[in-house]
Amino acid sequence: MAENRQTKARKERTRKPPPPLDPVMLDAIAVRYVERFQTTRARLVRLLRQKLRQRGWEEGLPAADPEAVAERMVQLGYVNDQAFAEARTRGLVRRGMGAGRVKQALAAYGVDSELVAAAVSDVDALGAAVDFAHRKRLGPFGPPVTEPKARMKQLGAMARAGHGYEVAKRVVDARSEEELED
Repeated sequence: MAENRQTKARKERTRKPPPPLDPVMLDAIAVRYVERFQTTRARLVRLLRQKLRQRGWEEGLPAADPEAVAERMVQLGYVNDQAFAEARTRGLVRRGMGAGRVKQALAAYGVDSELVAAAVSDVDALGAAVDFAHRKRLGPFGPPVTEPKARMKQLGAMARAGHGYEVAKRVVDARSEEELED
């Protein structure tokens, strides 16, 4: 047993660093990433820059251009920011997240503000808030709230999920599910 640990430790110490990148390897990294994950152009550029920082660029070659690689992936149809924004919005709304949280998540992925606005425009604010309240047992879906502190905690949870104050207040203060449907 001890020999196996020592041998493994010795191999880890003597492992060669990966070779510096060249244009073919940079393209291969991009293709491998987009075949595994739906992503945005900005996120792909960020990934490629990170790989360049980690491994370096082979000397004697023209400077690396992650933006050009990402643009080629967009032109080939492997990366589509609009489809990404729509899919991510549907997933977050299904989980009960509000428009604020959706905007924040899409901005973190580097989606253009116009695409974010278009994706969020179709969000049913009350429906998403009701779904969130149902999942988290808030408002009419949980035990009755008698203390102001408990009500504030529920409103805080709704706010962190990206719901506006008016919608959150309506859901938390509802006495029954029927009241929310009206």
